[in-house]
Amino acid sequence: MLRTNVATPSNNKRPGHAVEVAIAFLKLGLTSFGGPIAHVGYFRREFVERRRWLDEEHFGQLFALCQFLPGPASSQLGFSLGLLRAGWLGAIAAFICFTLPSALLLFVFAAFSGHLAGPWGQGLVHGLKLVAVAVVAQGVAGMAKSLTPDRPRALMAAGAAGLVAVSGTAWMQLVIVAGGALLGPRLCRGVTAHQGETFALHYGHRLGGVCIAAYVVLLAVVLSATSYLPPLGQVAAAFYRTGALVFGGGHVVLPLLKQAIVDPGWVSNDTFLTGYGAAQAVPGPMFTLSAFLGERLNGGSGGWIGATVSLLAIFLPGLLLVSGALPFWRILGNRNGAARMLAGVNAAVVGLLAYALYDPVWVSAIKDAKDFAIALIAFTLLVAARWPALVIVVWCVSASLLRTLGI
Repeated sequence: MLRTNVATPSNNKRPGHAVEVAIAFLKLGLTSFGGPIAHVGYFRREFVERRRWLDEEHFGQLFALCQFLPGPASSQLGFSLGLLRAGWLGAIAAFICFTLPSALLLFVFAAFSGHLAGPWGQGLVHGLKLVAVAVVAQGVAGMAKSLTPDRPRALMAAGAAGLVAVSGTAWMQLVIVAGGALLGPRLCRGVTAHQGETFALHYGHRLGGVCIAAYVVLLAVVLSATSYLPPLGQVAAAFYRTGALVFGGGHVVLPLLKQAIVDPGWVSNDTFLTGYGAAQAVPGPMFTLSAFLGERLNGGSGGWIGATVSLLAIFLPGLLLVSGALPFWRILGNRNGAARMLAGVNAAVVGLLAYALYDPVWVSAIKDAKDFAIALIAFTLLVAARWPALVIVVWCVSASLLRTLGI
């Protein structure tokens, strides 16, 4: 028999406070290694299982919505959780506290990147990549248990992983998510919608429509009037366009960012690849790579101003979209057809994330048997011993440094 809920619905109905949201997301911003898939696992553990701000089904609905929309899915999910918990101040607190740690780290890395070329720097970066392997593997396992509890959804996940593996194109991810939505009503007939309370939003359809309209107007401007903008405005337009048109977030943003930033000559390809490696090695969202690239911009547009403008521009479209969509999503979320569609989407996403564990996470981190052993020990400590993520970071980085230095 098909099941939808794997966690007891939340009984934590009291309104939250922005300070509470800020504390929770600052901890996640400092410790959420592993990219968007791992972030979703962190969020689920923190807000569904530990803090019980919402139940499993509503969390799944939010996650599916963020997967459907362009933009950084994990950041949109965190923004939505803060919004539902404590209104607009909670949403802003969630975004700032989850994003700022990695943005600052990448800004500092950009400013001092020349000092990390030696063995100590290489060992540090590689150790953090091994952290990503363990954390992503833990996230895949947890999401597979929750979102693919039966044979039809497990097969959908396997099919999604296979398709993305053989396609080799970023747009195939969007096709797979749409396919999950189409197959869900047919293959997930036993799934029924949650008939309890809808999301407790603090605004309605009118403001949601304004947010969507702002997204569309700004996109039209950056697509048609870029040449008339000053240099920093052109930078903002390039990053906004990237954030507005990328589906799936995370590593999917890289081809679009390369086209927007490297091809015009604003940064070199070597600088771009250096920033990409650094972004994999820090906690927080992959989109904070924009802070690194913004600092390194040629032509006098870089520094902290370039980093700030680039960072805000790439996140803005996704946050506008999810804010606009939530009031309408509340209505669809209580319908059986929508619940089955979301079940299909979630199953497809599990497959996408399972493949992401292999490429780029595994491929970029595991070079030999010793790397595998370090990552396996970290995974065991996370899953079996339930050690905190900071301890795992210390283990992987220390082991990698010892290997790099030949000790």
